[in-house]
Amino acid sequence: MGDVRLVVGLGNPGREYEGTRHNVGFAVVDRLARQWQCSFQLKRRWAVEVAAHERLWLAKPQTFMNRSGMAVQALVSWLKLTPAELLVVVDDADLPLGRMKVLASGGSGGHNGLRSIMESLGGVENFGRVRVGIGRSERVGGDLADHVLGRFTPAERGPAEVAVARAAEAVVCCVTRGYAAAMNQFNRKLAEGETD
Repeated sequence: MGDVRLVVGLGNPGREYEGTRHNVGFAVVDRLARQWQCSFQLKRRWAVEVAAHERLWLAKPQTFMNRSGMAVQALVSWLKLTPAELLVVVDDADLPLGRMKVLASGGSGGHNGLRSIMESLGGVENFGRVRVGIGRSERVGGDLADHVLGRFTPAERGPAEVAVARAAEAVVCCVTRGYAAAMNQFNRKLAEGETD
């Protein structure tokens, strides 16, 4: 695995999608940009917003989720990176709200954004992911699209903010200490009241 040089948060562009569960990836890279005091600029040519911090790039594709690969492939090519230097932050409805999973590679897990990136990079899977749990609707037969495109309920907002903060920490850990350290620290369920 190469060093992480590009961190891509996935989401949908536009005001109507701000704060939705599907935009957790955007929230994580926005938090990192604030923390590192760098700002995003739109690169219209590649339909992506990018921010630079030292040797690292943060990015938010401005395509819709299922076309994220176009922007990611263009950036990887422009920056002359290998897929192993890419880390993608993405929502995961199969993980409970607040849980996360750091992976050095893997499949799409049914996520359209990851599937698009994998297809655009020629089918490769060897790029990192920070999967942030958003849970599933408790309504029996609830529509997944409605759930992921919905906003967090008042009861979910606190845990969601904690999850975004922890996901940002996980990204920093991947960048500074590597995937093994990040997986060891973040891929476990915290006991009630426990902190890292």
